[in-house]
Amino acid sequence: MRFRPSPRQLEYFVALAETLHFGRAASACHVSQPTLSAQFKLLEDQIGCTLLERRTGSVSLTASGERLLPLARQTLENLDEIVTAAQVGQANLGGLIRLGVSPTFGPYFMPYLLPGLKSAYPDLELYIREDRPNLLEEGLSSGVLDCILTPDVPPSDNWSTRILCHESVSLAVPKSHPLAGLDVIPVKMLKGEKLLALSQGFRLYDDVQALARAAGADFRQDYEGTSLDALRQMASIGMGLALFPAAYIASEFGKEPDLLLKKIDGLPMRRLMSLVWRRGSSRTAHFEKLLTLARQAVVDMAVEGVALEKA
Repeated sequence: MRFRPSPRQLEYFVALAETLHFGRAASACHVSQPTLSAQFKLLEDQIGCTLLERRTGSVSLTASGERLLPLARQTLENLDEIVTAAQVGQANLGGLIRLGVSPTFGPYFMPYLLPGLKSAYPDLELYIREDRPNLLEEGLSSGVLDCILTPDVPPSDNWSTRILCHESVSLAVPKSHPLAGLDVIPVKMLKGEKLLALSQGFRLYDDVQALARAAGADFRQDYEGTSLDALRQMASIGMGLALFPAAYIASEFGKEPDLLLKKIDGLPMRRLMSLVWRRGSSRTAHFEKLLTLARQAVVDMAVEGVALEKA
């Protein structure tokens, strides 16, 4: 029979990859360092490749280690899912969901989702990670996250994507700006205007880049905001114009007296929020139920500019 790594060996590999230290990895796995070292060396010998490069005072993943690490994580997750399905079943959405959410939507949406989720599944443990979409997608692919709530997700054969809702996006213009008197701004009138953006990895960064190209506007490369709040403050003091999504506007723009919100003529000013998980996951039924609750939460939000997609 061909060799198969044991779950324990894979746990040692993942712990070493995360800590890059044999002592800390052994502590995380609750074994002695000699035990972990011996089993990990046996794993490398049996699969026929070196996973870690050991140097004096440091440890790093080899190219083979980088390639096999997501598979090791996925294998351990699949084993966890077998136990979860056997012990908990469908009644509690598997007992634990590791959910990634975009910080440009999650903080304004999760307060509507969480009460209904807790009421329907009181024993469910929910681990929530906020991060920029590209990092959420990496976490989903590697098995660190079970599903993610993210805007304008790129198509992938590896994922199952279900649209949650669409959300309008508006351009914020200072009251003192020459364009402030227009209800809808033609794209061509943004030529030469300075546009602010969140940092790379956010979909709004891509949206601002696209707008700058379409309008001939100046995409500000010298400033990239790390939060919508920072972007709003920069726009309010005249450093440039910026795009903001509807849920954030409903939550935060009541305290912003110096900005006006405008639509742009000729551009689709909206984004799609989707719930995404790995294609073929044994927990698809769990995530479908989560999606049903999330869609009800969108209705409960009753925010102008955030609405379910029509069937």
